[in-house]
Amino acid sequence: MKVTNDQKIPIKLWMENLTDMETGAWEQAKNLANLPFAYKWIAVMPDAHQGYGMPIGGVMATKGVIVPNAVGVDIGCGMCAVKTSLTEIDTDTLKKIMGEIRKVIPLGFNKHKENQDESLMPKGINTVKKAENAGMFNLLICENRDIKNNALKSLGTLGGGNHFIEIQKGSDGHIWIMIHSGSRNLGFKVANYYNKLAQELNEKWHSSVPKSWELAYLPIDSVGGQNYIREMNYCVEFALANRELMMGRVKEVFRNELMKKEKTLEEQIGFDPMINIAHNYASLENHFGQNVWIHRKGATKATEGLIGIIPGSQGTSSYIVEGLGNPESFMSCSHGAGRRMSRSQAKRELNLKEEIAKMNKKGIIHGLRNQGDLDEASSAYKDIDWVMEQQKDLVKIKVKLEPLAVIKG
Repeated sequence: MKVTNDQKIPIKLWMENLTDMETGAWEQAKNLANLPFAYKWIAVMPDAHQGYGMPIGGVMATKGVIVPNAVGVDIGCGMCAVKTSLTEIDTDTLKKIMGEIRKVIPLGFNKHKENQDESLMPKGINTVKKAENAGMFNLLICENRDIKNNALKSLGTLGGGNHFIEIQKGSDGHIWIMIHSGSRNLGFKVANYYNKLAQELNEKWHSSVPKSWELAYLPIDSVGGQNYIREMNYCVEFALANRELMMGRVKEVFRNELMKKEKTLEEQIGFDPMINIAHNYASLENHFGQNVWIHRKGATKATEGLIGIIPGSQGTSSYIVEGLGNPESFMSCSHGAGRRMSRSQAKRELNLKEEIAKMNKKGIIHGLRNQGDLDEASSAYKDIDWVMEQQKDLVKIKVKLEPLAVIKG
């Protein structure tokens, strides 16, 4: 951990040098450290890179306010992983499994044609009031009929960008299934709605926080703040329901494909309980004797003994970890490897043949086909083993996972 004291409050970084952090992300971290409501210090994880308003890989504690852009647009995005009883799986079976997964889980912008089972959705939001002086913003996103119907079609879908489904071989000798996905368009709608509300109200209050920082806030004790918290938590639950439905369907594909090979295998294959960890949310927690709102944007909770997931990039290792409960990071850790190149830079500078060769050399079944796929190539990301080395005081490794086959959104 490195500490800088040049701002209103310190910035604590889990990386060897400031040069390991891009300039834009560092400027955003400094903005956070000069907010009037930020508490103690800002924690920056080793996978940090520039986001909107707040670095992805940042952790901020606040008193009395909540900042929608410090949570982000994919509210509740996170990881889930399941250990299977399998210790081996052949390439032909893997290819068939990946093909069947693509049939039952829509990818990218695609969604189901029909609404999914509504009983899988989170329970309704508690009664809320209209936000004072909110003008056009007096409606509840998650209860809007059109948005809810879209969410019902999006339940059990992967999404695009860095979201993935991956089959892996663990250092424990077992085959694992891992999924990375979030709240789809629902979280995006909620995030934009409340960020605009916060911007409108901050302008009316003549807030001291510059608009250019993109860190408009809502007071916790305001109706707007309470509504955002309720809707944010709903999106976190929706994202979990989304991952659970996808994982259930992936497990069903495993059973069906393996049954075709061995009639008795259906009774033999087993799945451990699903590990789940979110990385875009805010929660009320007690740190250093104070109840504060911890914003984790591209960072995960790492309380002592908590089992978490830190994925690598496409074609590199991932990790099942156990939190060490380090108070200096507000008991948090990285959520992945973190980008070292923007998407446009990766598409422009990386060599497609070289990236495909890296995947093929490892024998990974992948979907890297054209220049447009290079934004998710492993070279666009930081070295996951370097990231893990930087945060040895935040988590300990339980299982190292190597990719066998991957589907990208």
